[in-house]
Amino acid sequence: MDTTPASFTQEGPYGIKFDFNVGARILLPEGHKWDVEIIDFETRSVIYQVALDGGVIHSKKKYFLKFYIKIWKDKKLVFEHVLDLRKKPVQIQMENGGLGDHIAWISHVEAFRQKHQCQLFCVVRKDLQELFQATYPDIIFITDRQQDNINYYATYVVLVFYNDSELDHSRVDYREAGLVVSAAYILGLPPVERPTRLALTHKSPPPDQPYVCIATQGSSHCKFWNNPYGWKSVIHFLKQQNYRVICIDKDDISHHGRAVHTIPHGAEDMTGPLPLRQRAELLQNAAFFIGLSSGLSWLAWASGIPVVMISGFTAEKNEFYTPWRIINHNVCNSCSNDIRCRLDVTDYFWCPRFKDTPKEFECSKGITPDHVISAIGSLIEQQKTQV
Repeated sequence: MDTTPASFTQEGPYGIKFDFNVGARILLPEGHKWDVEIIDFETRSVIYQVALDGGVIHSKKKYFLKFYIKIWKDKKLVFEHVLDLRKKPVQIQMENGGLGDHIAWISHVEAFRQKHQCQLFCVVRKDLQELFQATYPDIIFITDRQQDNINYYATYVVLVFYNDSELDHSRVDYREAGLVVSAAYILGLPPVERPTRLALTHKSPPPDQPYVCIATQGSSHCKFWNNPYGWKSVIHFLKQQNYRVICIDKDDISHHGRAVHTIPHGAEDMTGPLPLRQRAELLQNAAFFIGLSSGLSWLAWASGIPVVMISGFTAEKNEFYTPWRIINHNVCNSCSNDIRCRLDVTDYFWCPRFKDTPKEFECSKGITPDHVISAIGSLIEQQKTQV
């Protein structure tokens, strides 16, 4: 849903109109000689300069900049304006992101609101509004089922921008930034991890037998743990430690061409399209979570439990920090965060360096069960010492 205002929302003298909805936008009436400068106020550098007889100007840079607009009419300076979000209606659009994207970004959105003291409207997926509303009560959440007729002073789009070679949508290429701080770069914040925590009020009592939640499915083949013995060995180890193992994937099976992925043998089946709040409430009582670079790992992180993350195609910087991050640097790895690799989101079997070779997907095939079990063992021992 694009709720960016079609018309300009701010008015200046001499019929000038402007706003900062997805970049600096200026409308100049026909019939005069206009000179315009758009300046980055923080660096005092001119980023756009033009002379025209009237028309529309829209800056290439769409991420947060403290724009400073100067306009001359017939060689006379008639208008200056420095962007100031205080008490202004501001919109952030991020509804096109996935589950993990939303959880990675929402605390940056709140930090942006606090910094600028603006009236912040955030467009999110409907299934996430309930999770976020109690934790971030000062943000007005909008979903695709609501009408939105606000005259926004500014709008920013927070998203993973593929192939943004000119860096028009973010200060830093998302591959270099990593998902965990990509929103900070777009919103002009210091690029530090800002943990997301959910307000889960319906906490049930802990079960008699401790359990571990796992999620084994991903949206593309490179996200899976493609070691054929991996999940079977880990589940066997966990059961030896007297843990129930509950699989909380949305799907119990996925089938894409030559690849079929099913719920691992030995795991309890709690798959299905359950509400995210119900998933989060199950997670908060788990001893820990084991998953991939996918949305349910982010949900577990936001639920406040330890996360064992198995991922070879992303670099460690891509996700939130966890001491139990599993990657094998002795094989090909981290292509998703390599600016030399261009992601093709339409290719389920994307493997930019070794596609259709014996080394295809070695980033996860080369993560051994023993490697993962060792990390899980250290986590279990740590939890025992904390009891």
